[in-house]
Amino acid sequence: MRMLKTRTQHFLGVASCPSTKLGATLSVSKGWKVGVVAAALAAAACSKPAVEETESQAPVPVKVEAAETGSIRGVLHATGTITPAPDAELIVVAPEPARIAEIPKAEGERVARGDMLVLFEIPSLQAEVQRQAAEVQRAQASLANAKANQVRQRELFDRGIAARKEVEDADRMVADAEAAVGQAEASRAAAITAASRTTVRATFNGVIAKRFHNPGDLVEAAASDPVLRVIDPRRLEVVASIPLAESSRVVVGASGWLKTGVPGSPDLALKVISRPAQVEPGTATIPVRLAFAGQANLAAGTPVQVDIDAEQHTGVVIVPAAALVREGEETAVFVAMGDKATRVPVQIGLNDGDRIEITSGVKVGDMVIVDGQAGLPDNAKIMIETGEDEDAAEKPEAGAGKEGAAGKGGAAGKEGAAGKEDDAGKEEKK
Repeated sequence: MRMLKTRTQHFLGVASCPSTKLGATLSVSKGWKVGVVAAALAAAACSKPAVEETESQAPVPVKVEAAETGSIRGVLHATGTITPAPDAELIVVAPEPARIAEIPKAEGERVARGDMLVLFEIPSLQAEVQRQAAEVQRAQASLANAKANQVRQRELFDRGIAARKEVEDADRMVADAEAAVGQAEASRAAAITAASRTTVRATFNGVIAKRFHNPGDLVEAAASDPVLRVIDPRRLEVVASIPLAESSRVVVGASGWLKTGVPGSPDLALKVISRPAQVEPGTATIPVRLAFAGQANLAAGTPVQVDIDAEQHTGVVIVPAAALVREGEETAVFVAMGDKATRVPVQIGLNDGDRIEITSGVKVGDMVIVDGQAGLPDNAKIMIETGEDEDAAEKPEAGAGKEGAAGKGGAAGKEGAAGKEDDAGKEEKK
């Protein structure tokens, strides 16, 4: 019967109900079945509404930094393209509709100043040279005749046969013939110059960037039908597209950087060398040219990302960029006040990527949360983390390790001593 009572009490104890004692008393007097019935009644009696539990809010670990006064410079982020300098690019176009006779250089080959790039065949230009040469000969013959007539008229005038008017007419004919010779020679020179355009030579040392045609091709005298493109890879620059609304922030001479995007590779220094004096109606962006401070090992046509220094503000409130929280168009920061985090709406100014200017909402010395504020509600409990706490947490662990080692050594020493004493006692008995 004592064993039965113990089992019943254990069963009823699981219910954790005040009527357990009643069930136990009945089980003693009536046996096992009565105990089971009593347990059921006790469980029914315990079916009361559960008491609502309240959980205590644990503080959220955060890191803070103080808002400070300093200087900050705005930065414009823009996309651009690597292009040759204006005097470092040559586009070869036929002077007239022609056939390509020769292109000695292939794409990617280097050329020196004066090297022949393209030889065109333009029959009309050669014919014009020959025609102008014939005109020169005709004019020279006319001049010779005019001079001979001039000499004859003067002799007749000296002998009293010819009148003075005939001499004057002969002099005028010589002058006209000389003018005709000069005009014919000028036309022949122009024809020769035009014919020389059939041979195109390099104007600088560079590389054949693109070859659009091959020998034998017929080409038009239009910019839309180029033959070759030659560039100087040592003279490259960046043409960045800046929004028209931000154009006033760009100043000639301002510094910039080209983002390489390669881990471990430094950004390339740039300098603004020009900005357009006028823009076309309806234009959304303006082109800004930036020159490299050093040699750039980049290919022309490469799209790049650039940062350009803009205006600078001094003596303003600055906080780390990581402290800013954006919710739609609203910006805010969390300020640590004791063990609470208060959400403070702010107005921001310049942003250099790492720091942000605060124009209103935060004053110098406020401890703004820079880590751990994501998803943090207003007035939440916080625990400020510092580097000293982490160092203090590491030191006890190191001490515990030393004590453990010392304990093991001490235990080993005691065991060794005890073993020696037992051996000595055995020898004395013997």
